[in-house]
Formats: sequence, structure tokens, C-alpha cells
Amino acid sequence: MNAWREGGRNVTEAIHKRKSEHISITLNEKVTGTNITTGLERVVFIHNALPEMDFDSIELNSTFVETVCEKPFLISSMTGGAAFAETINRNLAMAAEQQGWVLALGSMRALIESEHHRESFQVRKYAPNVPIIANLGAVQLNYGFGTDECRRIIEMSEADALVLHLNSIQEVIQPDGNTNFKSLLEKIEILCQALHVPVGIKEVGWGIDGETARRLCDAGVQFIDVAGAGGTSWSQVEKYRAADPIKRKAAETFSGWGIPTADSILSVRQHVGEERTVIGSGGMHTGLDAAKSIALGANLVGFGKSILHEATQSVEEVLRVMQTIELELKMAMFGIGASSLDELQQTDRVRFI
Repeated sequence: MNAWREGGRNVTEAIHKRKSEHISITLNEKVTGTNITTGLERVVFIHNALPEMDFDSIELNSTFVETVCEKPFLISSMTGGAAFAETINRNLAMAAEQQGWVLALGSMRALIESEHHRESFQVRKYAPNVPIIANLGAVQLNYGFGTDECRRIIEMSEADALVLHLNSIQEVIQPDGNTNFKSLLEKIEILCQALHVPVGIKEVGWGIDGETARRLCDAGVQFIDVAGAGGTSWSQVEKYRAADPIKRKAAETFSGWGIPTADSILSVRQHVGEERTVIGSGGMHTGLDAAKSIALGANLVGFGKSILHEATQSVEEVLRVMQTIELELKMAMFGIGASSLDELQQTDRVRFI
């Protein structure tokens, strides 16, 4: 395939370089937002000293859209399209398969624009039985991508769903970012009608409000990943890549921007009702974070940066973190006497402080 060029610059090479830099920066620099948290520290459970249940009977079955999942967990979209990403995604896929987690892939524009590193997105052979979610920036619908390209992404990755990510603040700071977000809702609706797999929307770290989620669902979107503030801030990530001192300063100004994850989950669930899948992500570290998110209305909980380092090491290291998260969720459920995720979502033993 011929590389796309803008002003003589090899766009394909630029994309692969950007993907590699994103991995390195996220692993080695402070990329969390400042003066903002997930809001989950304000959520507490009231301990039940007599749960009247058997810990071993706790069930973690959930659903992703209409697919039954063993666990209410998702490996959030992180990477792909770079050499090191192949190792990371392979380890994540193998661990997801073993533990029954949903696997979301990183942004897949590079899959269409380049033949290099395609294997970093083609991990179905490592995860034959769990849902895999393909991923594309929604703004690319204004930059030459349409239904045909999305179908190719889904087919080449053998994905069960497609998520379109919204990253407006990142695109402003990102060198050569794509900032035309005009009339995207109409194009998202057309895409939802045309594709044979569920289409979802995710933020990348600044959260989604309930009204926006409702408009998206009215357009045909079947799942919302809130990706709230309090975890990785992609304006902070891009700050380390920006050579322009003006953009670097602006990125610092917006390091506290966004809707905290807890508030975003609550708002989205209140506006979309029970008919849509809500994924709580953004700054998740523990199974207790997951329990709080589910009690606030999430169906699934996404983990990203908190397992990225382990994914660079081995499948075994990823499994260790995943199994710890699962145990912590079950302990929280045992601590309030909830034997299923439905009971956790309906508990009256959760408070904001």
C-alpha cells in the first residue's frame, strides 16, 4: 500500500513513530492529570458484618452488549501499530482469553494506512473466545475514513464490535492533530446503521456526560465507555511529544480538565437507562475501584495503564494483576453481601462522602 503523504511527510512512518512514543511516554512519564481525581475516593461501601452468603458462590458473569462474559472486566484500548505493541497486545490477548476479559485494541488507523505491524492488531488467534473490540478515532470520519474502511478494520482484526474514540483535547495538542469534529454525530449514525457489529463510543480520559451519551445512543450507539478523568491525561502525554512551547504550556493548563470517572458513570447511566452497556474506565487500579464503578451503574470496568507495564513483561505478570483485581472485586461484594453483579448494582450500601 502506498503511504499517505501530507506536505511531503510520510504519514505512515509518523503514525508508527507516534505509537511507539505513546507507549514509552505512558510507561515512563507522569501522565496523570493534576488537581483532578476519578471521584471514586468519594464513594464508600457500608460494611456488612453478617453477609449470610458463601464467598465461593459469588458470581461475576456480566454482559457486553448481548454477549455473556465470564467477568465484568475489559482491557481498555491502549496500543497497536508499533513493533513493541505486538508483544504487548499478544500478552494482553492471551491473558484476556484465560481470564475471560473483553479485549479492546488501540486505535487502528494504522491498520488501514500501512502494512507494517498489522500483527499487533491481529490477535484473534490468541483470544479465540472472548469479545474483541476494534477501535478508530471518530474524527477520522472527517478525514477520509468511512463505512468501507471500518468494515476492513473489523474484518482484518476479526473483531466483534467497533468503538469510536473521542479525543478532541488530545488532537489539539498532538502534532499534526485532526481537529475538525464538525457533523460527526450524523456520520456516526450512518455508520451504526451500516455495520453488522455493535458500534460504541469511548472517551480517552476526559469523560462523557449523560446528555451527550443519550444523543449518541439515539443515533444507534450500543455501548458507552466513559473513560473519565482522573487517570491518564492524553494532553499530558502529547505535552511530552510537542515541540511547540505554546502547546506544551496549553497542555499543562488542561491537566486538570474533564469529568471525573465516578460522575461520568452516574450521569451516563441516568441518561441512557438500562438498555445500553456502560463501561466504567479512567483511572482504574483495583477491584475495589471496579466494585464502586459497578455500584454506580457500570456493566463492565476497563483497565489500561494499570496493567500496561506488566503487559511489556509477560502473560504471567498480566494474569497476576488480573487475578488480584478479580479477588478484590469479590471481596468487596462479600463485604456488603452481594452475591451477583445485579445485587451489587442494586445495593443500598454505597454512599458518596
